[in-house]
Amino acid sequence: MLEIPWQALALGGTVLIAVTAGIHALLHLPDPRAAWGWIAVTLLFPVAGPILYLLFGINRVKNRARQIATALPDELSSHAQPDIREDPAYRERLADHLPLIHTGDTVTQSPLLGGNRIRPLSNGEQAFPAMLKAIESATTSIALATYIFETNSMGRELIRALDTAHERGVDIRVLVDGIGELYSFPRAVRLLRRRGIRCARFHPPSLVPPALHINLRNHRKLLLVDGRVGFTGGMNIGSRHMVTENRRTVAADTHFELAGPVLNQLASTFAADWYLATREVWAAPLWEDGDTPPGDSICRVITDGPNEDLDHLRLVLQAAVGSARERVRIMTPYFLPPPELEAALLGAALRGVQVDIVLPDDNNVRAVHYAAQHMLGRLLDRGINVWRQPPPFCHSKLFVIDDHYALIGSANLDPRSLRLNFELGVEVYDATFAERLDGIIDAAIDGGSRLTREHLDARGPLRRVRDAAFWLFSPYL
Repeated sequence: MLEIPWQALALGGTVLIAVTAGIHALLHLPDPRAAWGWIAVTLLFPVAGPILYLLFGINRVKNRARQIATALPDELSSHAQPDIREDPAYRERLADHLPLIHTGDTVTQSPLLGGNRIRPLSNGEQAFPAMLKAIESATTSIALATYIFETNSMGRELIRALDTAHERGVDIRVLVDGIGELYSFPRAVRLLRRRGIRCARFHPPSLVPPALHINLRNHRKLLLVDGRVGFTGGMNIGSRHMVTENRRTVAADTHFELAGPVLNQLASTFAADWYLATREVWAAPLWEDGDTPPGDSICRVITDGPNEDLDHLRLVLQAAVGSARERVRIMTPYFLPPPELEAALLGAALRGVQVDIVLPDDNNVRAVHYAAQHMLGRLLDRGINVWRQPPPFCHSKLFVIDDHYALIGSANLDPRSLRLNFELGVEVYDATFAERLDGIIDAAIDGGSRLTREHLDARGPLRRVRDAAFWLFSPYL
């Protein structure tokens, strides 16, 4: 009987595993660039490659997420909302934006909602007092979702406010991302559970069963109180956003307070995330249609994630840039746009639209900073303006078109946000609100500096190679 050496068996098994992983990537990854990348990794590194693909390449959340739509309570999943375009008070305001509105209609299957109020809040100095005030006045329910929940002084203050609300009988749900929670010790979920507050981790890492993903994170930030006030934007929970108090780890940011019918769409988003994490159906108090409209903003929530919501934000961003007639203004901490969005920005500049992109001068994620430097030259060559803000590091995510349309929320313009994370955006049709965001962007430009082709060309050869190498891996940053 012929004996096969164990070395040959090991080699054959290794090759079989590598080929199987490559075929899985070919059949299941929606992006050909990602598929090519993982196929190359699994074949070139037949031991480490399949392990990396198992840990980081497979979307295990997608199938579970598809169950959400049918599991939500009727009052959230099918809450009837009138089409405000039939209202003469809104018809004229929206007449010039129908192609962009149609894109949002098709992508989200959700209506535009009028009568909302949105208030920008600068840094933790404005955002956290407003959030604490809302929690302290809560009588019925509090829903909080965040990526990072630090347990430093600001985080502890918010935990105390939640504890006090819990003691007076308020129904509380807190959802913290399973990776974002690891930024701080002791863990926020543990401290909350000690106080009897109902909370959950979104897709937490574990060894048994193995789930060690750093992707597929819930990057959304939401606070909803009593169906009457909400908060969203890019700000996590923690002292890092207290810019005047914290000189070590600072992240300047812009958060937003909302009131009006759009809270119902935000509540649906939280309910879906809560169900995905806990399998519990949760029904939030709703903003009543008969309530007096608190403001004049027309809004719609856009959810994005590695499930049936994939590419929602990218498609809306592209349509918005394509609709621009005068100006496109973007403020983001991380800028590695997908090729389709980059092409839309270049096309806008070529047809004479002023495009301003405001980035941090000193980024807290150096890999993204290096990769962006390699690709920014293409934008500068076509007349796009790139501005750099001095420290503190700015984490704000603002998007304004022609002084009438804005998109706010949690998403950065990079592959992780637009393809791998669960994100949330809010469309806002309101010239007054867009003007306020323009003021924030103008202040950043006035206090910053303009990036030029000469600045990029002044990089030495080693820095250029470094930047290009990081850009090569930009789909995974």
